[in-house]
Amino acid sequence: MRSRLAVSIAAIVAALTFSATFYGQNNGPAQAQPAAAKSQKAAANNDISGVWNALPGNYDFASFSKGDPPMTPWGQAQFDAAKPSQGARGVKLRETTDLVYKCVPPGMPYIYLQFFPMQIVQTPKEVIELFEYDHTVRYIYTDGRKHPADLTPSYNGHSIGHWEGDTLVVDTTGINGKMWLDRVGHPKSDQIHIVERIRRVNERTLQVDFIFNDPKSYPKPWTALLRFQLHPDWDIMEHVCEDNLTFESFEK
Repeated sequence: MRSRLAVSIAAIVAALTFSATFYGQNNGPAQAQPAAAKSQKAAANNDISGVWNALPGNYDFASFSKGDPPMTPWGQAQFDAAKPSQGARGVKLRETTDLVYKCVPPGMPYIYLQFFPMQIVQTPKEVIELFEYDHTVRYIYTDGRKHPADLTPSYNGHSIGHWEGDTLVVDTTGINGKMWLDRVGHPKSDQIHIVERIRRVNERTLQVDFIFNDPKSYPKPWTALLRFQLHPDWDIMEHVCEDNLTFESFEK
């Protein structure tokens, strides 16, 4: 069992010290899904399970980019209107328009930028990300299914994955666009399409490469990279957003 205070302090220190890796390349969508049997056989030979926490030096716990990616006029207007609590434009908590501070789910990919660890659990048909923050659960289906034609938009969207060697390629669509992309107010619309490539770069390090494709917010797709460290001795603890939402916190 770990100390939440120690983890929170370490995360905040890292947030003030390190910044994101930003890439500007243009990439296409994930490949078509393979058959269920092939996907399950590949998954049996790949293990990304465990409890993971963000590694310092890859991002600042606030944004996926070192600077502001190019935005469309609509995206720029959304960004200019945002009042984040983090970053160079950060305001006091009582002034922020970041809905996370009202306990609205962060959604994908914002949830990765919270200060809390995640546990990855694998079954023959899915990979499950259990985020400590507010008991958030995300399912990545690896049984060969496709996105539903009648998909109902949600905060995390609908995710399907397949294995390419030791890499889990995840295709996510159907995100409702109600939340920002990150903690500094970069926009995200309901047109966003996210591709992740998740792999272990060594026994204790997990890397996630992202392609963000949101034509309403950004003129072209752009990429980012996050890394996480394995903590075999950690367990996911209980965290309820409402229990941590106090009047005093908004005086800061």
